[in-house]
Amino acid sequence: MPEAEVMCQEPEVDFTLIDRIIRDDFNGNREAMIMMMQAIQRHYHFLPEPALHYLSQAISVPLTKIYEVATFYASFSLIPKGKHILHVCTGTACHLKGSGGMVKHIAGKLGIAPGGTTADKKFTLETVNCLGACAVSPVVVLDEKYHPKATVGLLNELIDQVNAE
Repeated sequence: MPEAEVMCQEPEVDFTLIDRIIRDDFNGNREAMIMMMQAIQRHYHFLPEPALHYLSQAISVPLTKIYEVATFYASFSLIPKGKHILHVCTGTACHLKGSGGMVKHIAGKLGIAPGGTTADKKFTLETVNCLGACAVSPVVVLDEKYHPKATVGLLNELIDQVNAE
């Protein structure tokens, strides 16, 4: 199979890992379903369908309820995301300080639209309405690390550092 096709396939779900999350991390407590889903997503960078089916059976919660939660919260994704998530704030303060141009620059550099993921699954570019750091705008977040007063130069450095790994 050509390399490009392999990269686009969903990862194989490790049910032993899912079991550890359910049983060891949360004692099978169905009230911790959202936290279980967050742990699964941290590992896979999205919520794979087989993992949700398994979770449903393991904690005796209807699959429809799990999908209801997965589609209600914007932090969950049912489609694969990149290993590195780059959030760019496009709220008023950040927009006024040039975040729109930064989004266009990053999208062009990575060859994806906002909300998209690179073909190699290395990056996902997302825009957010507010990151709650208006005083240090514009703000970008790469892999949950905040970068205040961001510039196009900083973004190039961050992307180059990840690509060098």
